[in-house]
Amino acid sequence: MVKVRKGTKPPPDGWDLIEPTLDELESKMREAELAPHEGKRKVEVHWPIFKIHHQKSRYLYDLYYKRKTISKELYDYCIKQSIGDKNLIAQWKKQGYENLCCLRCIQPRDTNFNKKCICRVPKEKLEEGKVVECVHCGC
Repeated sequence: MVKVRKGTKPPPDGWDLIEPTLDELESKMREAELAPHEGKRKVEVHWPIFKIHHQKSRYLYDLYYKRKTISKELYDYCIKQSIGDKNLIAQWKKQGYENLCCLRCIQPRDTNFNKKCICRVPKEKLEEGKVVECVHCGC
């Protein structure tokens, strides 16, 4: 079950429609957190967690901005309860950042040579046959 902070208002109308999907993503998150990490690089351990975090935020973004099936109150409630990442969703609204995987990929201080992450480079500008993985999120 999705964690809802105590002492807050009850969820707005429509919560019962999105709760099963959020519960499923939350259970996947718990499995990813408890998964064994033997034989993996240090950065690879966090990749499944980043992907599920991205899925939860993308689910809320699609419901509110693309499909317009949830209300502003429900969207704000989910953001306030930290179910979705408001900073990541804010980046998705900007042109050129629609498919951003995580916020670390646009922070120049976390990359070599103070540039954007390699996963932000368009695929056609990369060498053919070269497989490139982002160190931060694995995309």
